[in-house]
Amino acid sequence: MRLAIVGCGLIGGKRAAAALVEGHAVTVVCDINTERAAALARSTGARVAMDWQEAVKADCDIVVVATTHALLAPVSIAAVQAGKHVLVEKPAGLNGAEVSAVAAEARKHNRLIKVGFNHRFHPGLWKAREMVATGAVGPLMFIRGRYGHGGRVGYDKEWRCVPEISGGGELIDQGAHLIDLSRWFLGDVTLDYGAALTSYWNISVDDNCFLALRGPKGEMAWLHASWSEWKNIFSFEIYGRDGKLTVEGLGGSYGVEKLTYHKMLPEMGPPETASWEYPFPDDSWIREYRDFSAAIAEGRRPVGDIDDAVAMHAIIDATYGRSGK
Repeated sequence: MRLAIVGCGLIGGKRAAAALVEGHAVTVVCDINTERAAALARSTGARVAMDWQEAVKADCDIVVVATTHALLAPVSIAAVQAGKHVLVEKPAGLNGAEVSAVAAEARKHNRLIKVGFNHRFHPGLWKAREMVATGAVGPLMFIRGRYGHGGRVGYDKEWRCVPEISGGGELIDQGAHLIDLSRWFLGDVTLDYGAALTSYWNISVDDNCFLALRGPKGEMAWLHASWSEWKNIFSFEIYGRDGKLTVEGLGGSYGVEKLTYHKMLPEMGPPETASWEYPFPDDSWIREYRDFSAAIAEGRRPVGDIDDAVAMHAIIDATYGRSGK
């Protein structure tokens, strides 16, 4: 398929590279930074559009929206109105109202919107989901998730710390992935407890968040995302009545991705343990495109779509409401 890329930064570049690997063509690129757009155009063979309004009307099948959060919803809506399918980065908008409006337009124009929940496509998490589905750990009881980094010098001056552009802080950033993964394993969840705190950075948005989510059968997810995690961390633990799965690391500064399976024995005591490591480069972006293109061809929901983003924002909005953010 032919793609237009709106937003040619780090993530837009990753999306373009993954699309080319999957045999798609990048035909149009656009960015407020014209040098950045020109660089991506040279590497993909695309032309540069003068603005995003031109890009979404270009001759293409999919519009990839990889902008700052404030533009995610407006560009997505314009794209589906122009008859295009959309891959929009999470969180897909500043708040639940914006994302619900995107979902409504997608239904009206019969277009698919994939949201960039690429963590679902990390091999350790994908395999963990398959193992849960086959009963490897038995009925689920609870989840513990931690995700964080320590920022960098000047982080407090970046766009993610400007609420009018970002919609919030760490909760809507890495917390969004933890919420989405919890929903993927547990189903629809409700908020039992949520706190969005500003603990370290001198900013007007949250730099830490703590959530307790309840699943449809009483399962719990206890989540913590942090911009003051001095050593980058990703840890997602899934506990069932018959065993436990842990995914740690996402590659790069988060460490080698590893899935560990602890199988409880009838006599209990120390469990049987097996583990799988994934030291190769992160291919979640490629796997995500593969699912999206298949969903378009098959006329089905992609894994992690706009309705998942609406449900995720219900948790985020409620937490910000409780925290006065």
